[in-house]
Amino acid sequence: MTEFSDHEETAYEALSLDADDPRWAFGTGFSDPLAGIDTSVPENVDAADLTAYCLMLGDDALVLSHRLQQWITRLPELEEEAAVANVALDLLGQARLLLSRAAAAEGSGRSEDDYAYRREQHEFLNVRLVERADADFAEMVTRLLIFSAFRLAVLQRLRDSRDPVLAAIAAKATNEVTYHRDYAAGWVVRLGDGTEGSHDRMVAALDAVWPYVDELFRTGDVERRLTGVAVDPGEVRNEVETVLEQVFSEAGLKRPDVPPAALVSGRAGREGVHTEALSYILAELQSVARSHPGAEW
Repeated sequence: MTEFSDHEETAYEALSLDADDPRWAFGTGFSDPLAGIDTSVPENVDAADLTAYCLMLGDDALVLSHRLQQWITRLPELEEEAAVANVALDLLGQARLLLSRAAAAEGSGRSEDDYAYRREQHEFLNVRLVERADADFAEMVTRLLIFSAFRLAVLQRLRDSRDPVLAAIAAKATNEVTYHRDYAAGWVVRLGDGTEGSHDRMVAALDAVWPYVDELFRTGDVERRLTGVAVDPGEVRNEVETVLEQVFSEAGLKRPDVPPAALVSGRAGREGVHTEALSYILAELQSVARSHPGAEW
């Protein structure tokens, strides 16, 4: 995996950039993005909890990045392909940093590639919202809006984390995710306040995505124990819902009255319980690495 977050260039221009390393957005064997940074675990912070928390945030970014990449060549205009590619690659860059931070905190010798390519489905800690497939463009921008509004609220607070590495990652990612949220919000308003057909698609998209929203704000044991390091997701709910209500109002949409997605024995994505969709994502994401162990490309 590698990082691409300069919005002054497009994903297509990146293919022809002169560089010593001919690889682009995917692959293995890249330099550690945290090389030269003090990644020691802060005093009185449990390393296992810090590892798990970084995996939560990193897995969210990695899985949603993959979902967005599946839209490339399917979007209606070249401009939108470039925009969505940039969002996907921003998230991929965030995943690299967070999975590398998890590896450093764990101290087992594993790398970002081990976390991305060599874990089983039950070991991933992403929320289920990011793994579901999109039925259409309306669902894609709806999911991106909700996720970005949530992630931005978390990142803004995470800039004050007692872990300086997490704080630095959050500071870098805040500007990126602000762009993601605004891009998605613009499309939600355009479609919701557009034609009768586009409005109906947005209503259907909200109905499909909304059951997975409640899970975003569930506070787990890891967040409770990492006081001053992690962000309690329950604390950002009011802020996120206020942002969403503002966008929905502009779009002529209403918050859906649908029940939350069912849990499995009280567990969801943060506890390694996922939808069937994640298995298909991992089959694509991990196929080359698992077919050629130890190879670099």
